[in-house]
Amino acid sequence: MIYNEEYKVKFYRDSRTGKSPVYKYIWSLDKKYRSKIYKYINYLRDNDGYLDEPYSRHIIDKIRELRVDFANNHYRIFYFIFVEKKIIFLHAYLKKTEKAPNKEIDTALRNYCDVINNPRLYEK
Repeated sequence: MIYNEEYKVKFYRDSRTGKSPVYKYIWSLDKKYRSKIYKYINYLRDNDGYLDEPYSRHIIDKIRELRVDFANNHYRIFYFIFVEKKIIFLHAYLKKTEKAPNKEIDTALRNYCDVINNPRLYEK
């Protein structure tokens, strides 16, 4: 695999607690699911933060979703491209409905605002 040093992957960290719910969610999954998710994350990074469908799609404003399907499990990870070529993963969930539920989008939007208001957390 070719590593693109220009784009960096970061996981959202709550500005109050410092915890990363996305990272925690991914690591809570079975190893085979986690491996495929990280494969897609690397693919996204190697393609400068942009993939066409079926791998990714636009959700709202600057937020997109990385789409990782594994048999009947449909994992979705919301992300956006931040300053200095950083891919920030905002929120992850297991999709069970046809459309992305509003509560999942709202969580991603809240996390997005937290990133924008606390950019120092993502400087390195």
